[in-house]
Amino acid sequence: MLEAVRQAPSWANTQCWRMLVVRDIATKAQISELSYVESFFTPKGYKANPSQKALAEAPVVIVLCADPVDSGTLWGQNYYLVDTGIASQNLMLAAWGMGLGTVFVGVYDEEKIKALLDIPSSVRNRRPFPHWLFRRGKKGRADTKPLAEICFEGKWGRQMTKPVK
Repeated sequence: MLEAVRQAPSWANTQCWRMLVVRDIATKAQISELSYVESFFTPKGYKANPSQKALAEAPVVIVLCADPVDSGTLWGQNYYLVDTGIASQNLMLAAWGMGLGTVFVGVYDEEKIKALLDIPSSVRNRRPFPHWLFRRGKKGRADTKPLAEICFEGKWGRQMTKPVK
């Protein structure tokens, strides 16, 4: 899985991502606690982040980060966000191919996570793209939309008539 991140493409080949692999039970429990942000969840009626239990119980939590300075900005686009998105997708697909499940967690207290894991202040590990905390666990799929609902042929809304090979 980590090799899949290392091989991910990045803007101008900057490879700005860094990974922390967390196995310590107490640290995972603290990460779990920091994944509940009351101001986000309370208005939605949640008393906990649905991922908290998974984070605490996962054999491994991988925190994917990037230093924006190591990447670049073009036309207002911060490419470290794109790069970590690509890298995290590589990680998730590699895990899936190994029979493992993953989930990304995007709501957490960034400053406290940084302090807990000694992440430098210049490094980012949070929104606007929520894909930096992963759990590794048993393979499982959430309900997904049918392909006909998300893939069109030639023009928007036109149903696919034959598979793409």
